[in-house]
Amino acid sequence: MRSVGILTLGCKVNTYESEYIVHILKEHGYIIKEFDDICDVYIINTCTVTNTSDVKSRKMIRQAIKRNKDACIVAMGCFIEANKDYALPGLDIVIGNKDKSKIVELLDEYFSKKEEIRRLYKDLPTKFEDMYINEFPGRTRAFVKIQDGCENFCSYCIIPFVRGKCRSKDPDMVIKEIKDLVNHGYQEVVLTGIHTGNYGVDLEINFAELLRRIVKIEGLARLRISSIEITELTDEVLEVIKENPVIVNHLHIPLQAGSNHVLRMMNRKYDLKYFKFRIKKIRSIRPDIAITTDVIVGFPGETGLDFETTLETCEELGFTKIHVFPYSERKGTVAKELPFPIDGDVKKERARLLLALSKKLECSYFESFIGKEVSVLIEEEKNGKSYGHTDNYLHVEIDKLLPKNTFVTVRITEVCYPYCIGEVSLLK
Repeated sequence: MRSVGILTLGCKVNTYESEYIVHILKEHGYIIKEFDDICDVYIINTCTVTNTSDVKSRKMIRQAIKRNKDACIVAMGCFIEANKDYALPGLDIVIGNKDKSKIVELLDEYFSKKEEIRRLYKDLPTKFEDMYINEFPGRTRAFVKIQDGCENFCSYCIIPFVRGKCRSKDPDMVIKEIKDLVNHGYQEVVLTGIHTGNYGVDLEINFAELLRRIVKIEGLARLRISSIEITELTDEVLEVIKENPVIVNHLHIPLQAGSNHVLRMMNRKYDLKYFKFRIKKIRSIRPDIAITTDVIVGFPGETGLDFETTLETCEELGFTKIHVFPYSERKGTVAKELPFPIDGDVKKERARLLLALSKKLECSYFESFIGKEVSVLIEEEKNGKSYGHTDNYLHVEIDKLLPKNTFVTVRITEVCYPYCIGEVSLLK
């Protein structure tokens, strides 16, 4: 039996795809080991969303080749799709974002012939590549990939060029997968995709209707949406969220810039007036909801005033957490050709200021729950303590060992960043 070490870089979609690969490799007799171990096969599921992602993808491929010169080295995913001519001595199987589900037959072919395999296509995938998982070993939270591809073409983003057109998983298969996960003991499921809220654009169903079907699944305690665009939080979707507490009290909604000038240059599909209006509507139905976001700093042409406006916008909207990304130039995107690039030191300073604001907002949100009772799903135990998340993504530390994958009611007593400290009130 051959051993495999797999490394996942990037987004939750990659995480899901890697878990699927692990699942089918186990079914075919492969032994799954740590990526740092000596293995017969190494698989690197790459990312290309930033320059840093590219650097890490190349580094991990080289490390795997160096670790065991006799191993079969597999590189797949977005970095490969963006760099189809990428090759290294010792790199044996190269695929993009198509045929990940065929990893077993690709390995069989390689070990029978011991010849390099490059399975790359001129055209990007147009059909959803079905994958199905009923367990996530070691995790209490399960992911279900419902969608792939993006056609927004934000000026800074390479992803539409490496993931292709929007395509969706069959809704009956989504429901079956979630039911099986629930039957295997998972109480929280996360819906994920490249453009999750655009689910169904290629089918006779929309995201709201899918949500309506999912929330009826018996035994599902929490349903989380990994990320969704503000333009996809339609009145119909918000009505489903309003009526169904199984959908958690947390949404991740990318803002990307708090300046209309920069939003236009980014080719985002909204302005600040629209964004603020929709956030206000969300909070009218879920007053305590946690709203996290992504913001890019140092976009070409972003002035000091633009950045100040972004700081003011983020504080006004009261995000619970801001994921900050210094702008990263991507070959093949419109933004790469824009004038007035921002100096690296300026980017770092803007990132520092925005991260400081993020921490301030996060602590303020945490502190608003002091003295309140919340329900925590226990996810891990270490050093005699238990840790888990509430549905609105408070990370709670409890000075007591509790069984994983159980809900416990705790009273928040203090904030010790990055945790809220909770005292047990009731174990469910």
